[in-house]
Amino acid sequence: MLGSIDGKLCLCDWLDRKSRKTIDMRLKQYFNAEIINGDCTLISKALIQINEYFAKNRRDFDLPLALAGTRFQQHVWQQLQLIPFGETVSYMQLAQRVGNTKAVRAVANANGANALSIIIPCHRVVGSNGQLTGYAGGLDAKQSLLTLERLE
Repeated sequence: MLGSIDGKLCLCDWLDRKSRKTIDMRLKQYFNAEIINGDCTLISKALIQINEYFAKNRRDFDLPLALAGTRFQQHVWQQLQLIPFGETVSYMQLAQRVGNTKAVRAVANANGANALSIIIPCHRVVGSNGQLTGYAGGLDAKQSLLTLERLE
């Protein structure tokens, strides 16, 4: 599911995620806008880049983004974008990058509130023991994305 506002991508998310209604409501309130079906040049460009990613022809996305969240959430999402393709970090490491090692749960919650899945690579965050934990698209999707990013 893709969405844009004012020429910026604000949504790239799983249709069947558990918090679908919560994410959609946050976007509607944050941007004071209604969700309507349609297409635009930006959505077409995003689809091309996502298809390139899945074809292993793209590692980074070049799309203007509109982030709908608190200042803390946006800070976490900015840090997520710095995790290199093919690498993972733990929630604790992400909390360290945000500057507050006591905020592991808050970092995990911000990670889970990411409405730009894949574009902002929240799938690259794993448990401190390396195990996969929570993902909006499900753990199978998370594993598939991490497998796709393995350089072989």
